[in-house]
Amino acid sequence: MDSVLSLLGLFAAAFGAATILPFQSEIVFVGVQAAALAPVWLIVVVASVGNVLGSVVNYWMGMGIERFRGSRWFPVTDRQLERARGWYARWGVWTLLLSWAPFGDGFTVVAGIMRTRLWVFLALVSIAKTGRYILLALATAGVMGL
Repeated sequence: MDSVLSLLGLFAAAFGAATILPFQSEIVFVGVQAAALAPVWLIVVVASVGNVLGSVVNYWMGMGIERFRGSRWFPVTDRQLERARGWYARWGVWTLLLSWAPFGDGFTVVAGIMRTRLWVFLALVSIAKTGRYILLALATAGVMGL
């Protein structure tokens, strides 16, 4: 039962960390791995799925955000939005390979604004997020001698 609750907590932390909420999934990931509550491959899968699904929330937010453009509370100026569009147009979908980074959430929102195909979005974000968790698992195993 502890392993199921730990994996659910990891999923929630990974999901939240991929959204605009201030979460850190790495701490939970390392804790679950260090406690050996589940096989490492399962920990990586649970964290990756949660993190990718959190990024999908950002993508959907991006798809619908422009209808609020011009509102007083809109979080981005027209200039900032056009700058993000220009940056995305120049570098394209490949920026999604940086979606694992702390600033990567912005790329996932812009991908929605730019109407990136969902399958392309999912493929690139999955590669980035899963790769990050694999590296984290390897580093944790190396440091802790697991």
